[in-house]
Amino acid sequence: MALTAFACAGMLLTVPLSGQGDASQARQAQRYSLPLPVVRVLGNGLSCAFIERRTVPLVTVEVVVQAGAEADPPGAPGTASLVARLLPQGTTTQTAGQIAESVDQAGADLETGADWDRSTSSMTVLSNHADLAFDVLADIVEHPAFPASQLQQIRQRILSALEVERADPAYLADEALRVRLFAGTPYGHPLDGTRASLRRITPQALEAFHAEYYRPSNAFVLILGDLSENQAFGLATRYFGGWKPMPPPAQIPPSKPLGGKSRAITVIDDPAAVQTAIRIGNLAVSRAAPQFEALVIANQVLGGPAVNRLYNALRTRRGLVYGASSRLECYRTLGAWMASASTRTADTAEALRIMLSQIQNMSRGDVLPSEDGMAEDYLIGHQALQFESFPGMASSFLPLMVYDLPLDAWNLFPYRIRSLSLDQVDQVARQYIRPEGEVVVLAGDAAKFAGQLKRFGTVRVIPLSRLDFSSSRLEGPAAPN
Repeated sequence: MALTAFACAGMLLTVPLSGQGDASQARQAQRYSLPLPVVRVLGNGLSCAFIERRTVPLVTVEVVVQAGAEADPPGAPGTASLVARLLPQGTTTQTAGQIAESVDQAGADLETGADWDRSTSSMTVLSNHADLAFDVLADIVEHPAFPASQLQQIRQRILSALEVERADPAYLADEALRVRLFAGTPYGHPLDGTRASLRRITPQALEAFHAEYYRPSNAFVLILGDLSENQAFGLATRYFGGWKPMPPPAQIPPSKPLGGKSRAITVIDDPAAVQTAIRIGNLAVSRAAPQFEALVIANQVLGGPAVNRLYNALRTRRGLVYGASSRLECYRTLGAWMASASTRTADTAEALRIMLSQIQNMSRGDVLPSEDGMAEDYLIGHQALQFESFPGMASSFLPLMVYDLPLDAWNLFPYRIRSLSLDQVDQVARQYIRPEGEVVVLAGDAAKFAGQLKRFGTVRVIPLSRLDFSSSRLEGPAAPN
């Protein structure tokens, strides 16, 4: 991971937004003035980034391992998530109860979890307990015990949650869309695993994953808050400097999505459902791709927060849904654009027709200047608000470090957004919002709407009892996974 050291500069300034007035003024270069991390690399290869913030007596420490659910072993989705969840459940020197007691006595907040491309362990404490945060995090990240009893408890908790979620059309449609879109890649499975895979994962498998990916050269520490630079790096060296360096982890082999040249419609049949969840997606770009910002603007126009086309067409004009949106999920090697809505069963076909129509219009590159201006204003203003809180600052800087982006990227963000022309936004929309390559997933009572979908593409209905997220076709034997 190539990181550059920056001096800590300034505090947050609000950037004036330019939704009106002369076009040249609207496109002028604007910058945030944000604190930038100071970065040092310890002798064992661990990168440490520090942002000083004295506004409140708090310190947040995050240890980020650059491997998440995309690194799950073949046939064992959910491994990264289980490893992260079990970190606080006992180490070679402390029990889960002892860890919880020390955290509670300090009034601290300890969280662990895995996402795509990263696993995170985070602790927020009053600044006079900063030593405790470093001590606890270093212990759980470096010396987890993965006790079988705790694995069984957490496994059962996740299995119970999956059982509940299996009755939720929104969950079914979300996971099915992911599997279909990312089939053939490390991202083509549920992040938390499946019921079958979770039952197979052993403490030994967790230990093997930890040994492979939890190493200082594959991780970084982000320190934020009420400390001096010397204090922050002194604590990092004291508690993480002894983390044993290891050879780099094996590279995840590159892969290509299976893809398709025509619209594929999958219907998950749940006769008990009272609504239909609709999901539509296209493959898009990686987080570091140069087209990312232009696609962010296009997505904001189509289905982003605040005013968007999908909501206006489905809710404001027709009252078919409570909400409609679209989002980007962009990772290290690839990404996707996804649209979602839920509607009454009887309105399924009409809601799908309107969504496909709006996407078709967007794919022609017909963004209006007024839409572009509002999208830019929202994106710049919303990003500024992210830096008002500790969690917001941490969540904003983490992707920059995970995806090897410049650490001053957010200072340049307003400039990059304002400098994009309408033609560039239209071009990216035409390139990545492609009706001919759409993956469409619906989850609901298929008997009441599936027959109306044939005009939109080839339809395949999968009974809920045969739904299998471990298969790229989503269909397995009658016994659910």
